[in-house]
Order: sequence, then C-alpha cells, then structure tokens
Amino acid sequence: MIQPDSRSLAEQLRASPLVALLIAASLLGYIVASHMQPPSQLFFLPPDRGAWWQSLSPIFLHFGFAHFAFNALWLLILALRIESYSGALHLLLLVVVMALLSNTAQYAWSGSRAFGGMSGVIYGLLGYLYVRGRLNAIAAYQLPNQLIGFMVGWMLLCMTGLPTLLLGSGIANAAHAGGLLSGVALGLLFAVASQLRR
Repeated sequence: MIQPDSRSLAEQLRASPLVALLIAASLLGYIVASHMQPPSQLFFLPPDRGAWWQSLSPIFLHFGFAHFAFNALWLLILALRIESYSGALHLLLLVVVMALLSNTAQYAWSGSRAFGGMSGVIYGLLGYLYVRGRLNAIAAYQLPNQLIGFMVGWMLLCMTGLPTLLLGSGIANAAHAGGLLSGVALGLLFAVASQLRR
C-alpha cells in the first residue's frame, strides 16, 4: 500500500536529490524535444557505436508536456521509495542499467534511434519494487496490486496500437517491456544477494 508522506513535495525532493535531478533533466529534455530540434547526439546509439551517454540520453527526451508530466509523476511514486530506502547510488545504478537495457530493446525492435522517454525506466522500477518488496518483505517497497495491474494493463493496451492511433504519437513498447524485464531481473538479483548476506 502507498503510505502518504507527511512531508511536502519540496522536502521530499530535497531529501532525494537524484529523483529531483532526474525530473529536472526530463523537464530540460521536454523543452529540447518539444520546442527545439533535438540534436542527433541525444538519440540512441549502442555503446560500441557512439559516446557512452548516447545509450542513456533518450530517457530524458519527452515529446509533449503530458509525456513529461506522466513520467515525472511515476518517478515521484516509484523512484522516491528506492532513493529514500536504499540511497541515491543504488537508484543511480538501477536507472543506468534499466535505461541501457530498455533503450537497447527499443532500438533492436524498431531499428530507429529517434525515440525518448523515461517510461522504460519507470517500468523497470515498477518490476524492481514488486519483486524486492515481495521477496525481501520490504515495507517501503510494497505497491498496491491495483497500481501494478493498471501499469501492466496500460503496457498491454499500448501493444495493441490503439493508444498510438488515438493519441497520434508512437509509443516505445519494446522499451516498456525491456524495462519491466530488466527491473524484475534486478529485483531477483538484489533480493537473492540480500538473503545471502543474512
């Protein structure tokens, strides 16, 4: 269950600087992608073909304010939990790995470098919280079944192509699936490591 936090949003973000930085970078990515011509250096390239950051930079590009706001909201719901409980370095490791794997999945599926959004990482965080919350019984990581059902249902609906038809914009379905699978795998890895340390 998601417990309400008595602190203000500003206080929560001050206590979680990485989440604040991810949201700020996503806002900048929205401004660049929606109001300027994004330079090709911000689009995806595999690690062996471009600068290392080109494997990660697409997560910050957002094509429309609703796209940015939706992902920022999920960062507040999901990433704040991880940074508050496990620290900024742990969250940073997760975000980097999930970004690399979800971006690579989208590129491999579509063949296009021009995609963006934090959604692959969001789905990764969702999978990670679900698995670790269950296997390690971490109260801070517990998520309502309705939230899990909504997110997985939305991902499956997007795969039908109906939201793309209605919204008139592409959805990075492979990034969503790749992110979710990477989050589940990382959740299993860290859950087993945590149990072995006991």
